[in-house]
Amino acid sequence: MEKKNIYSTMSAQEKAGIIRSWLEEHHARDAVFFDLQGANPLAEVMALATATSVRHARSLADGILELCREHNFEFLRMEGYQAGLWILVDLNDIIIHIMQEAERNLYHLESLWRDAEPLPDERHS
Repeated sequence: MEKKNIYSTMSAQEKAGIIRSWLEEHHARDAVFFDLQGANPLAEVMALATATSVRHARSLADGILELCREHNFEFLRMEGYQAGLWILVDLNDIIIHIMQEAERNLYHLESLWRDAEPLPDERHS
């Protein structure tokens, strides 16, 4: 009997495009996506986005969870939801950091992946 894949077979890069569009539609600021394929064992894509408030951060995290349900993306866990200052959403092949501006400026996670290729926004190419 053939085992059926219960999750989407879309590439991480294709999923990232859907997530990027959704984040922009829901007013996340300064969303950046890094292609880590072959360079990082934790994920193929790392994403960062800025939320304007704790409520906005939680709303973005909730929306991503719903987006995962709609598109059958694998969802592993979410951390930091209660405080809402830095919410990590782990989709196995994509890790999304939703941060308040102060936290994003303080930790400057982009510097961790400065050698990684930014994923282009296919809609604006």
